[in-house]
Amino acid sequence: MRPSSAWALLLFILIDGALRACTAKKLGSSSSSSSSSSGRFANATLVRLSEFLSSGYKKGVRPVKDWRTSTIVAIDLMVYSILNVDEKNQVLTTYVWYRQSWTDEFLVWNPEDFEEVKQVSLPTANVWVPDILINEFVDVGKSPDIPYVYVTHDGLVRNYKPIQVVTACTLNIYNFPFDVQKCSLTFQSWLHTIDDINITLMRSPEKLRDDKSVFMNQGEWELLHILSKYKIFSVDNDDYYAEMKFHVVIRRRPLFYTVNLLLPSIFLMVMDVVGFYLPPDSGERVSFKITLLLGYSVFLIIVSDTLPATAIGTPLIGVYFVVCMALLVISLTETVLIVRLVHKQDLQPPVPHWVKYLVLERAPVLFCIRKKHRLCSRLSSQASDLEHYKENNYGTAQCTLHHTCEMGQRHSQQERDVGMLGLRPPSSRDINPPVMDNILQEVTAIRGFLEKRDRCREIAKEWLQVGYVLDVLLFRVYLVAIVAYSITLGTLWSVWQVA
Repeated sequence: MRPSSAWALLLFILIDGALRACTAKKLGSSSSSSSSSSGRFANATLVRLSEFLSSGYKKGVRPVKDWRTSTIVAIDLMVYSILNVDEKNQVLTTYVWYRQSWTDEFLVWNPEDFEEVKQVSLPTANVWVPDILINEFVDVGKSPDIPYVYVTHDGLVRNYKPIQVVTACTLNIYNFPFDVQKCSLTFQSWLHTIDDINITLMRSPEKLRDDKSVFMNQGEWELLHILSKYKIFSVDNDDYYAEMKFHVVIRRRPLFYTVNLLLPSIFLMVMDVVGFYLPPDSGERVSFKITLLLGYSVFLIIVSDTLPATAIGTPLIGVYFVVCMALLVISLTETVLIVRLVHKQDLQPPVPHWVKYLVLERAPVLFCIRKKHRLCSRLSSQASDLEHYKENNYGTAQCTLHHTCEMGQRHSQQERDVGMLGLRPPSSRDINPPVMDNILQEVTAIRGFLEKRDRCREIAKEWLQVGYVLDVLLFRVYLVAIVAYSITLGTLWSVWQVA
């Protein structure tokens, strides 16, 4: 045999041995794998189904066989709770149950081949998921992570998950605390056009509108309804996108704010009206009004943190508090003017004739005010005191005159006695000539003083009558203003509450 043939035979033997060793290794590995499969996963139908679905699946590709076919994503929304309404930052925080479903043409199997398994849960990270987001998102909420989706045998993928939604919302606080807010949640694909992904509702708009089955109804806000609207829009008039907008309509429960804000203010205003029944010529009314004004100021400081604050508007209840404060200031000003008017002074000028005509004659008739003498019942005692004072002074003057007359009679008797004795009577000029003049001057001064006191008292009485009439008129005007203001606000708030 030739050496070349021997080397060829040896090479053949080596190659054949290597091939046999490799085949034995593969058979060993195959037998080990088959024994393992026949061990733990011998009856694992779901494992076989999962391996079947994941074999060759590309999650980065839209799951359609014909690229011209649009993937229709059906979405649904249920509001679970209203967590926070931030009027200052115009932010709404809600907790919703969000559901979406679509058809994946690559996740289809025959249930008969897998022991009639018609649906299976798969990791969300292993399947294609549409990029549908909420346009109004301003912050990432604390939402739980749901790592699985349900897939049916016909390729329907259901992705259900709860979401804490922190969205921007235009909040109108003018009607606070009877306000109704309408915030929108807009779902759309951020990248895909309508040719790739289209959006539709999972339920009918009527069922979606009135569904409150999962809403927690014990908080400050009440869910009225959820409106839905489908829209197709374009940014550059080239690519068109589909969006589904949900309008969440909520209403605030006003009981807390009514008890803690409105009722205390109403009570203070009622006390201000009652304060008009204090006599205007006493200083108690002024101190009472000042106390009410200070109390209302403290009340406004306390409730300032409760009222919502925005940079674009003020709630009507804030205007109501400011107007009530202004009414208290007007009431105090009116009280000060009336007290100043009826304050009796000795040097007051007489009441002008036109004031007497308008205030004391025409106003009581036009506004059904009581007669003037009834308005000044307190002056009757003052007038009686004046008469008594005059009588006492005139009585003193009469006693002085009587005493003077007695002195004159004694002087006449003395003159007669001196004449009978033949003596010359003293001259009348020598018997206290200034006494009668001084007496007459004193009496005249007293009479002038009393007449001046009478005139001052009459002027004070007229001013007091004018003050009483003006006080009644201003009180009625003030009362009409408060009633009209209260009826207007009550009507507005009732309409907003019913709406």
